[in-house]
Amino acid sequence: MVGGVEEHLTVGRVARLAGVSVRTLHHYDEIGLVRPSARTGSGYRAYAAGDVERLREVLAFRRLGFGLREIADLVDDPATDAVARLHRLRGLLLGQRDRAAAMVSAIDRELEARAMGIRTTPEEQLTVFGAQLYEVIGSAYPATRRTEPRIAARVWDALGDARTVLNVGAGTGSYEPPDREVTAVEPSAVMRAQRPAGAAPCVAADAESLPFEDRSFDAAMAFSTVHHWRDPIAGLREMRRVARRVVVFTHDGSDAAWRDRFWLTRDYLAEVSGLVADWPSLADLTRAIGGRAEPVLIPWDCADGFFEAHWRRPEAYLDETVRRAVSVWTRVGPEAEERAMTGLREDLSSGRWAERNRDLLALDAAELGLRLLVA
Repeated sequence: MVGGVEEHLTVGRVARLAGVSVRTLHHYDEIGLVRPSARTGSGYRAYAAGDVERLREVLAFRRLGFGLREIADLVDDPATDAVARLHRLRGLLLGQRDRAAAMVSAIDRELEARAMGIRTTPEEQLTVFGAQLYEVIGSAYPATRRTEPRIAARVWDALGDARTVLNVGAGTGSYEPPDREVTAVEPSAVMRAQRPAGAAPCVAADAESLPFEDRSFDAAMAFSTVHHWRDPIAGLREMRRVARRVVVFTHDGSDAAWRDRFWLTRDYLAEVSGLVADWPSLADLTRAIGGRAEPVLIPWDCADGFFEAHWRRPEAYLDETVRRAVSVWTRVGPEAEERAMTGLREDLSSGRWAERNRDLLALDAAELGLRLLVA
């Protein structure tokens, strides 16, 4: 703002500041990716603040290697806002930094070996680029959202004798069964980029419009993703269309008692109630696949860091890395998140949390509304 009036940037100035060519900006304008929405006093097109913010995101994703179509999907995703996209970019950039640091360390080790007359083997030389490197460095999401084997066993058992499995909303692929032929579907380019080397082939598509023929798969599964879908009922019906068996891990957001059972939503984050206000009932979700719902207890030492996972380990929620891997925190907003963490931190310090929740400390598993839908 200059003198109370919003400053608009010309195409030439934006190009200089961003380190790109004017031709690149014109191309983004032509394809509708970033269109300058303002006009200068002379009538030339110029960039308003919102245009610059969008361009910043586009350039960041571009420099991370994303294609223009994928970037358009990312910046136009109605389920995210600017803050959520910045968190995504930060996680990807940290992962890129860690990969580069690991490669530099591996090269330094080889240089030291060669200085001593030792030649590394071809296998050792390729390790710096291969799966072993990813096992070492990881990234924020995979580090906190690992497969919980006891829940995975329930999911895989529910798949029955299925040999071909479609994983819808697959994310990084944590719960994909290793002994079956899996095809993954994931609309988010950010999540697809975090799938490990050797993971199942992944198709960019939405649950509501699966690009497969009827009964193409023995089974279709979806793990902790239905709440991200634009139309959950339509997505579940699509799963039923393309597979003879459907297995879905989700939560019963229509159960008011669920919000009271979990101390985090009951005592610190009442905003969660608003997030599930329009959520289809469990009966509606189950009816969409023509199946049944089974409760899934959460073990106290759950390895997967989904929202309810740390019910007996409250200190974990104070870790920002844990929170960033759970969409709830982005959706409630920074003010609610800060207030909840301040309250929790104070109650842990004073002993109030332990006093309120002393009964939990004797439990090995808790019923917090998680459900397995099977058809």
